[in-house]
Amino acid sequence: MASLLLSVNCRLGSRTGRWKSPEAAAIQNIHLPMQSHEVKNRTPVEDIKSLRLITAIKTPYLPDGRFDLEAYDSLLHMQIASGVEGVIVGGTTGEGHLMSWDEHIMLIGHTVNCFGEAVKVIGNAGSNSTREAIHATEQGFAVGMHAALHVNPYYGKTSMKGVVSHFEAILSMGPIIIYNVPSRTGQDIPPPLIHTISQYHNMAGVKECMGNERIQDYTDNGIVIWSGNDDQCHDARWVCGASGVISAASNLIPGLMHALMFRGYDPLLNSKLMPLLEWLFCEPNPVCLNTALAQLGVVRPIFRLPYVPLPLEKRLEFVGIVEGIGRENFVGEKDVQVLEDDDFILLGRY
Repeated sequence: MASLLLSVNCRLGSRTGRWKSPEAAAIQNIHLPMQSHEVKNRTPVEDIKSLRLITAIKTPYLPDGRFDLEAYDSLLHMQIASGVEGVIVGGTTGEGHLMSWDEHIMLIGHTVNCFGEAVKVIGNAGSNSTREAIHATEQGFAVGMHAALHVNPYYGKTSMKGVVSHFEAILSMGPIIIYNVPSRTGQDIPPPLIHTISQYHNMAGVKECMGNERIQDYTDNGIVIWSGNDDQCHDARWVCGASGVISAASNLIPGLMHALMFRGYDPLLNSKLMPLLEWLFCEPNPVCLNTALAQLGVVRPIFRLPYVPLPLEKRLEFVGIVEGIGRENFVGEKDVQVLEDDDFILLGRY
């Protein structure tokens, strides 16, 4: 018993055996930066700021769940031929959140190697873990991406000071686009925070989904903005001064989206596209886009769960929209099909 008491007293760190509250210690960061002093082949941030039409590119799948790189490459060729200037790889539309990081970085590297001279490759490296965001950004730039896309930490939300610190941790690495989409992250990135981090040289701009009034505020203060809402991007560009759009719809109609961003104020064209743009977001993105590309025969009708195709009545509606706008304005060469429910493959394990 005596030895037991002595052991307890030693652990307590007091001769009297009375417990004393420990003081928090700030542990110095002993990790050396993983860096090279060689001159990096980084894309000038001004080259990213100048982009007008950026497609959030779809990731197609094979029946076993792996990437269908032939379909992916074909879709990229169609984007480039229609004047798309940049692509977001592995973003929300590209289902980066359903990929392993190995898949994610591989797809960024593949896109750079095959298309990097024709289009700017912007890799989604965002995470709610700052450690993961740093690591993914390092890897993305190592395989040659031109810029990174980053959201604020989602689900496990932090304070505004924490959000600033999160972005500061990656802003030294290369051109960064900040993505504000509170409907997905659960937390708005307010203008004062954007104004704070806009002082960083590598801050290329913001993909903003909070509407054109917010966009107008930023452009009035010289901040580069891309609309994140296809149905608002025409007015964002020509009324509110946005640089352009980061678009899901341009997967389907890259030529018409190019016209919308480059040919000047055109409310007639915008009105013509509105039925498609509204249909495209009747369910959370990329449900509708995945369904549409399958109906156009551009990708196989394969979904990684939890995404599932639109119901039959919505697929019929899409056929009518394509006929109204003109099949020639959509990607691919096959006739648009309705497809049967049994035509779709849903993958839970891949």
